[in-house]
Amino acid sequence: MSALRWTALALAAALLFAGLVYWRDMARAYARVATGSQVVVTDYGGIEFSEGGSGPAVLVVHGSGGGFDQGELIAEAVLGDRFHWIAPSRFGYLRSSLPAGASFDEQAHAYAQLLDRLGIQKVAVLALSHGGPSALLFALLHPDRVSSLTLISCGVASSASASQAQANKKGNALTTVFKHDPLYWAASTLLRPQLMGLMGADDQVIARLTPEQRALVDRLIDDMNPVAPRSAGVALDNRAELPNQRIAAIRTPTLVLHAADDTLQLFGNAEFAAATIPGARLLRFESGGHLLIAVEQTALRRATQAFVLEHAER
Repeated sequence: MSALRWTALALAAALLFAGLVYWRDMARAYARVATGSQVVVTDYGGIEFSEGGSGPAVLVVHGSGGGFDQGELIAEAVLGDRFHWIAPSRFGYLRSSLPAGASFDEQAHAYAQLLDRLGIQKVAVLALSHGGPSALLFALLHPDRVSSLTLISCGVASSASASQAQANKKGNALTTVFKHDPLYWAASTLLRPQLMGLMGADDQVIARLTPEQRALVDRLIDDMNPVAPRSAGVALDNRAELPNQRIAAIRTPTLVLHAADDTLQLFGNAEFAAATIPGARLLRFESGGHLLIAVEQTALRRATQAFVLEHAER
């Protein structure tokens, strides 16, 4: 048999094996997100959520590519078991509706209706990445419902800078990847370092990850499968208007945690939030990129829990 034929057979076998692994992984992913959540009906359509824990109530707002399942992971990583966390899927994610003309303002109002359905009057809010805009607007539009606001690596304001233009290119690329299950699966399986770069972590951050940090990062990435039922939400995140200067009217106690080397949600977001929201505290980390929740998990956990409890007790 010629070398060319052997090569063709080997390629066919590799493709068959990859296809089998893909279908196995997708079956597991779809089965995972099919359980563990509920849907309530609001004026904004269905809102999917999960909840757990006991103690002060915390609304956990996931980032782009997430859903209630990423909210659960954030709660586990940052809050632990001392709090009653509520983790919704935002508009267009998994089983949550995408209303016509959806915006971050409407998402904020939807949070209020979700809490009404659950009989919860007031919560602390913990947001990650592109969960930031709707969390900020929830504090702005429903100040009586929010005891404190914690922002981890969050988007806040638009910018015309060259560095923001580069970050926007990464966001556009991620939006494309998130349209198709096979594309995201291939990127996360075969090109994981490159995908992590798109997600806002440079080579130095990736190289310094400990086994424990890498395990949390891998879980964040793997649990975004399947992406197809999240793609409408990702697209909304990429086009919806950010809060910008409106956050100057927020009076909720606010804690901002951000890495200076984040290349997806730039550190300028944190500086803007800290300078614009009256009394906001900024905790700056020199390294961690957009994987700060994994790189500085212990510090984030300590700071967030203390901040939530401080204002919940009041």
